[in-house]
Amino acid sequence: MEHRAIGVIRSPDLALGLRMAEAIAQAGMVLIEIAWNSDQAARLVAQLRDALPECQIGVGTVMTVEQLYAALAAGAQFCFCPHVDQNIIRTAVVEKMAIIPGALSPTEIVTAWQAGANSVKIFPVEVMGGSQYIKSLQGPLGHIPMIPTGGVSLENATDLIAAGAIGIGLSSYLFPKQALQLGDWQAISRRTEQLLQQLHP
Repeated sequence: MEHRAIGVIRSPDLALGLRMAEAIAQAGMVLIEIAWNSDQAARLVAQLRDALPECQIGVGTVMTVEQLYAALAAGAQFCFCPHVDQNIIRTAVVEKMAIIPGALSPTEIVTAWQAGANSVKIFPVEVMGGSQYIKSLQGPLGHIPMIPTGGVSLENATDLIAAGAIGIGLSSYLFPKQALQLGDWQAISRRTEQLLQQLHP
C-alpha cells in the first residue's frame, strides 16, 4: 500500500468539510474519507472529486446498501463501514468498489474477509490495546490486510504499522477541536505533514 494514512472527515457543515479536506490534501494526504453522516456527504464527495483530482475520495460510516449506492453515484472511490454487513460487502464487490468493513474480534475479521472485503478496518483499536492487539492478530490472521482506526495519533501510528497494519485512519488527531474552531488550517496541514513524514521517512 503506497499511501498508509487515511484522513477521516466528519463535518456538520458542507463548507467546513471542503476546507478540512483541502487542508490535509495540501499537506500531501491522498486518501480522504468522508463520513456519510457529514452534512450533504454526497455533495461533498462530488465536489472533492472535482476539486482534488490528485486525491482518492471515499466514504465511511456507511450503514446500508442504499447509502452505498448513493455514495457510488456521488463518485466515491472506496467505502468504509463501522460493521460487517454481508449485503453491503457483496454489493460493493459487484460494483467493483473497494470495501473495508469494520470488525474487532477474529470471527468478525474472518467473516468480513471471506465475504469479499478488500481489507478490514479494526475499530476501535486503541481501547483494545492498540498495536499490541494488531500484533496479536498477526499470528492466525496475518494474511488479512488490516487498517486500524479509533484513537490513532502521531504517537502510535508507526507502532501500528510496525505491528502489521497496512494503513491507518485518523480523524480527531488531524482535526483538533480548537484548530477547527479557530479556522487554523495551517495547524491542521502541519499535523498532517508531520504524520506523513513519520510514515514515509
